[in-house]
Amino acid sequence: MIRVGIIGGIGSGKSFISMLFGYPVFNADNEVKFIYRKNKECFNKLKKKLPKFIKTFPIKKKELILAVSSDKKNLKKISSVVHPLVRKKMKKFIEKHKKSEMIIFDIPLLIENKLNKKKDIIIFINSKKNKVLDRLKKRPNYNKKLIMSLEENQVILSKKKKLADYVIQNNFSANIMKKKIKLIKQEILNERNSSRY
Repeated sequence: MIRVGIIGGIGSGKSFISMLFGYPVFNADNEVKFIYRKNKECFNKLKKKLPKFIKTFPIKKKELILAVSSDKKNLKKISSVVHPLVRKKMKKFIEKHKKSEMIIFDIPLLIENKLNKKKDIIIFINSKKNKVLDRLKKRPNYNKKLIMSLEENQVILSKKKKLADYVIQNNFSANIMKKKIKLIKQEILNERNSSRY
């Protein structure tokens, strides 16, 4: 099984690129949303750590945004509860798709949380600032302050870029991106069949 990690800044288009591979995708953001909606244990732990902000179940995004906006340290408190739960889900995902030729990790903090392995193929998604802002403004709960806090929580992008096996410029139409991914996917599969694996 080939493990491919998709990394990049907020709003660079990681999820869009991940889907283009056509293989099973572990989307950490979606898993987190599911945990907030369904996991009572997560709610109880967060309520204990942030009683001023977390009040009702399912956990509301507005409450989390307010907690992080009022104090950056609260992001660490939230992460300490949520990240172990995401790790568990990731393990289950890997087990479920162990017979798949390739699996894709769409995990914003893949490098920071040391979720990658030595043989993983890392793909860095680059995107122009205006394209990133356009994407972010379309999101529900768009909040400039929160995005700044999240960005600070990620390893400096230039460092991340150096760790990548491939760098993809995501500034083009969907059709052009599909062709780009098709070529990279083929290259990864060819490489697996030669020396790397």
